[in-house]
Amino acid sequence: MKNKSPLRDENEKIIEEEVQRLMEERGRKALELAKKFIFEENIQSKEIREASRCFMEYWNDLARPSLISLCCEVVGGDPEITVPFGAAITIICGATDIHDDIIDKSIRKLSHLTIFGKFGRNVALLLGDYLLFKGFSILHRAYRTIHVKKAERVQSVLEKMLYEMGDGEALELKFQGNLDVDPQEYLSLAKMKAADIEACTRIGAILGNGSEEEIEALGRYGRMLGTIFILRDDLADSFDYEELSHRIKYEALPLPLILSLKNSETKDEMRTILKGKLRKKDMEIVSKLVHKSGVVKNINEIINELYSNAASSIRTINKNWELKLLLDAVTLL
Repeated sequence: MKNKSPLRDENEKIIEEEVQRLMEERGRKALELAKKFIFEENIQSKEIREASRCFMEYWNDLARPSLISLCCEVVGGDPEITVPFGAAITIICGATDIHDDIIDKSIRKLSHLTIFGKFGRNVALLLGDYLLFKGFSILHRAYRTIHVKKAERVQSVLEKMLYEMGDGEALELKFQGNLDVDPQEYLSLAKMKAADIEACTRIGAILGNGSEEEIEALGRYGRMLGTIFILRDDLADSFDYEELSHRIKYEALPLPLILSLKNSETKDEMRTILKGKLRKKDMEIVSKLVHKSGVVKNINEIINELYSNAASSIRTINKNWELKLLLDAVTLL
């Protein structure tokens, strides 16, 4: 990897700070409303009550409600109407995140234990179910504030999102422990897993009374943006010992390793390392093999193409600079 210039570091810091300000401004109200709904619920089970509070204390999803708010406003709508929808969708996506942790056996994420890691499989499963029901209950009440046709359309987008995400999780099962994953098949899966981000951008445009062209344009933007998120995580996971160890054992390999296993110069040595128990001292070799194979450049080219497609999609959208800012932030190297 090339060393970054001080100017580039400063530019990235400015963009990061601006995006954080934007997320707080756009998503905090919906997130706090989501937490209020959960904290006020009279849950009799002590374990589920503690687990729900634990989850909502660290679940800081500002991105989804922010996207709904922004996409509503850029098509001429009032972003205030999106708040209960953002709260509901944040809770629903939180539920799917908990269920995903059960499937992937994720004990820890970043600096905290997951609900699965702290409370076990049964509590995590029940809390995920509870949050799904709660999210759709809030959504049902929010539907009363908009025209029935619009509500039906929002519901259709959410149903499609959940079906596609569930289908993606099921398809990913065959990649677990698999050293012979087809890169194109994995990329198709990554795009499927970006369904939630597309749903948020589409729903925002629908709530803002966007035209068919605007809804489709923002939907494409969301799908590209979500896919970039996933590929950026793949790049990071490839050089992180804890994350890579977990993915080797329980999940699909990140795309850089999938591609390295297809490269004639690196596949044999990479396969030998991945077949055994990954040790911390192996990470230097893994890093060298990934860079030797040239796959980081290949993935960045894929990301740049996704970026171009996303930027092109919103070119005709008025006042799109905040959407462009989010795209720039997630695409930074």
